[in-house]
Amino acid sequence: MAIVIGALLLQRGLITQQDLDKALAFQRQFKGRLGSILVRMGALSEDALLPVLSEQLGLPLLSGDQLPSQAGEIANAIQASGLPPEWFSDQQLAIWEDMDGMIHCASRNPINSYLHETLAVALGDHPQTWHFVRSQDLERLLKLIELRPKGEYEDEVAHLRELAEEAPVIELVSNILAQAIDEESSDIHIEPEENAFAVRYRIDGVLHTRMTQPRNRFDAVASRIKLISGMDIAERRLPQDGRISIRAGGAEMDIRVSALPGVHGESIVMRLLPKERSNLNLEWLGMEADHHAQFSRWVQEPHGIILVTGPTGSGKSTTLYAALDAANDRSKKIITVEDPVEYKLAGVTQIQTHSEIGYDFARALRAILRQDPDVIMIGEIRDLETAEIAVQSALTGHLVLSTLHTNDALSAFTRLLDMGVEPFLVASSVRAVQAQRLVRRLCDRCARPAEPPQAIIEISRQLQERYPDLLGHAATWRTPEGCPHCRRSGYRGRIGIYELVEVITAIQNAIMQRATAGEMVSIARQEGYRSLREDGLIKAWRGMTSIDEVLRVTGIAEGEE
Repeated sequence: MAIVIGALLLQRGLITQQDLDKALAFQRQFKGRLGSILVRMGALSEDALLPVLSEQLGLPLLSGDQLPSQAGEIANAIQASGLPPEWFSDQQLAIWEDMDGMIHCASRNPINSYLHETLAVALGDHPQTWHFVRSQDLERLLKLIELRPKGEYEDEVAHLRELAEEAPVIELVSNILAQAIDEESSDIHIEPEENAFAVRYRIDGVLHTRMTQPRNRFDAVASRIKLISGMDIAERRLPQDGRISIRAGGAEMDIRVSALPGVHGESIVMRLLPKERSNLNLEWLGMEADHHAQFSRWVQEPHGIILVTGPTGSGKSTTLYAALDAANDRSKKIITVEDPVEYKLAGVTQIQTHSEIGYDFARALRAILRQDPDVIMIGEIRDLETAEIAVQSALTGHLVLSTLHTNDALSAFTRLLDMGVEPFLVASSVRAVQAQRLVRRLCDRCARPAEPPQAIIEISRQLQERYPDLLGHAATWRTPEGCPHCRRSGYRGRIGIYELVEVITAIQNAIMQRATAGEMVSIARQEGYRSLREDGLIKAWRGMTSIDEVLRVTGIAEGEE
């Protein structure tokens, strides 16, 4: 059985030979079902395993909407069997009767001969049919009638640790992680409410609810996550941060964990960061040809500040890493100061700040300047002190890459001035600013042609006149449809949209005069500047994304309808 299911999973590319060998070795030593071992190892998710088991054994896999929703349905069947409710809880077995008198049995191990024999004796000639169900669905069935007795624990920490070490909890947390990786999520949100808690995945920038569990399971799940991420499992009043390095869903991952106390319990968010990123380069970012050439030229500058701006989650860090990759020709000393270090780069000295001991960006930067760097990357310019050191570094012959939280590129100058940096220092040190957002790519398998509104057609005609090289072919406007490949969303993956501003003499003069962002736009347009929305519409023109998605991300530009 184990060899058969292992071979099937291997044949379908769901696991690697290394995963199978490790699981078989574990099974020989500690026993257990191979599929469950693989899920607990993080080699694959339960959602990937169960359809294969169902097909192999000929037992149907029931979804949540095919299961009973009322406690009485299960309680009546258990009472009719004559077996104590505790037995069903211990065996992780739920039964119920349908309208035709058939007893349905759902278990973690529906081929367990002991369960079959016991129920056959208890139910006599009553017809039975067995099913696979997902762990979270089975737990919901068991919790409907509170089958498990609640023990009394004097030592709360010992209780939480015991909960975290239970096999079903370990399996559930491993499955949450593996499923998130299978769906290419960037974040996992575990959010407690009064009577339940939800597990949501951020996929292509949008949150999707994937699981809802009873509230009384939350403490065990939270404790498990806090335990493996190095947090204090007994501390539930203060925010905590942790980190996990695991193999899940067949991938090596670094996971940043944040726990934030709320009214109904701690909100837990996990940021998924693949250890291997072969696509951290400028070609992969999705820049148009003119933007790519311009940005590539900037990162080869010998000195000055290059800023990447945008809100949280807009891909700024990825762009900075790609810029470092482009600048790293092994002839330069490159040092980064980050909070936290998201990806490890070969040939780059990366420094993690620790604000709790006073080792912040400004202090780290002062130390870096004694390390003879050529290129410095600052995770974020957050305050005047960091901004002033960045400016001084740029003026003394260093190339400085950093991020800033502004809505567009030209607002970066106003932001620095508001921080307290003198206008002449901003004008002389900043070489260029790039703003960016991420829009979802249309699914190539289901996107269908669309006719844009007249206002968009007018804008696209103007863009054609301004950028004939980029829009020299017929438009291929498309709209999302939804299919199994994209999980009915109509989108799969994301791509960047950008606006780039180079600090030419006219913009330097505008900064010195503290001109508004609107006044600077007029100057920048003479040098070929286009807004985020215009760059997004170019990608929509090419059928890479939809008009609605561009407008969702960029909004309606000021002064335009």
